[in-house]
Amino acid sequence: MERGGRVVLRLPAFAAPRGQVTAVIGPNGSGKSTLLAALQLLIKPRRGVLTLDGAPMRDDPLGTRRRTASVFQEALLLSMSVRRNVETALGLHKVPRGERRDRAMRWLQRLGVDGLADRHARELSGGEAQRVSLARAFALEPSLLLLDEPFSALDAPTRTTLIDDFAAIVRETGVTTVLVTHDREEALRLADHVALLIGGTLRQSGPPETVFSAPADPEVAAFVGVENVWPGALRGQAQGVATYAVPGGDVDVVIDGAAAPAALVCVRPEQITLDLPDHDGPPTSARNRLPGRVAAIEPAGALVRLRLALADEGVMVATLTRPSLEALELEVGSALVASFKASAAHAIPHQGASG
Repeated sequence: MERGGRVVLRLPAFAAPRGQVTAVIGPNGSGKSTLLAALQLLIKPRRGVLTLDGAPMRDDPLGTRRRTASVFQEALLLSMSVRRNVETALGLHKVPRGERRDRAMRWLQRLGVDGLADRHARELSGGEAQRVSLARAFALEPSLLLLDEPFSALDAPTRTTLIDDFAAIVRETGVTTVLVTHDREEALRLADHVALLIGGTLRQSGPPETVFSAPADPEVAAFVGVENVWPGALRGQAQGVATYAVPGGDVDVVIDGAAAPAALVCVRPEQITLDLPDHDGPPTSARNRLPGRVAAIEPAGALVRLRLALADEGVMVATLTRPSLEALELEVGSALVASFKASAAHAIPHQGASG
């Protein structure tokens, strides 16, 4: 697809599974907004066909638009009352006049803003306006719901409650949804399926847990927050587990098939458990135990981010709660043992990664 005469998106194939939420994620300039604009029929692909339930979308543009609903970062409400905003949209989608009021009020109630039905849209807060916008979209009973960063402009408490309400509604309705977002936590919270774009190409797609824990390449790993990426050399392989030598020690990785001789070994920070060297608690199933020392302690919202110095100039990043930090009495220089399961590690085949 082109914008301004420049190709900004190349997708040999893209699918949003029916009845699921597909989160489209990626850095700025990756093509997310271009993809959404194409699905809204605002731009035309240079080649290829867009289909909705098997039918080409551009064969009947008006009919396609009546089967879709969009919600943007800004609510974009009309200068009229809340209820009339919803009823007007229903009228444009050819909903019979006698049904409009009941359907509008039902969805305003479902989004918790039915008490604002007679208020002018200009008098709403940002969170209220976005709830009305979502109520308007769901009231259309679309076959396809398109969302462009709908929660990003809201303050944290408002955003959290609205995401919770939206998650419940989208599961109840089963509407096929494409959500463009830059927020990784939002994608994990809402999506059944994730499509990650980088540089105008689809770099990885699949269930969120796969994309976020088993990245396809180093750029994907960096975007999804896999901060521990080490060059590894294969030491051995047995019963679906490969052992790689990495800076800091040997790491066991669950694999499917033959292990690559050289790989980038990845572990998410939140998959790592930290204990003192003389910890005598119950045994764990973690096969990987790497000793190190605290090199830095950094606040990270509700959590604390620790940077550990490992052997052979290895570095590891792990997160833990503030109570855990206090219970372990950690400070810079404290000795620790970092543990994680073989199933938490992932190997990206990479020729020459160990050298």
